Amino acid sequence: MNVVWAAEVAKQAQSAAQISGIDSATLIKIAALLAAGFCMGVGAIGAALGEGFIGGKAVEGIARQPELQGTLTRTMILGDAIAETTGVYALIVALVLIFMV
Repeated sequence: MNVVWAAEVAKQAQSAAQISGIDSATLIKIAALLAAGFCMGVGAIGAALGEGFIGGKAVEGIARQPELQGTLTRTMILGDAIAETTGVYALIVALVLIFMV
């Protein structure tokens, strides 16, 4: 059903573009720019939530066992780096959408 709906939306967008005088290349570029913005928004939110969660749990662990501060900090930094890769992947996808489409 979603495929049928998407096809109908595409037909309506094409007919609206023909009426307003926008060619299909411009319509595709507009869609790519909107998708890039959405991609960066979702990617940034995911990375921020992950890093905040990791930082909060590391602080809790250090508060419970201060003698493990070095190990917990090292593990937290590694976890933050892994969580940040989501934002970097979103940035790469957004840049591809902006400059390659």
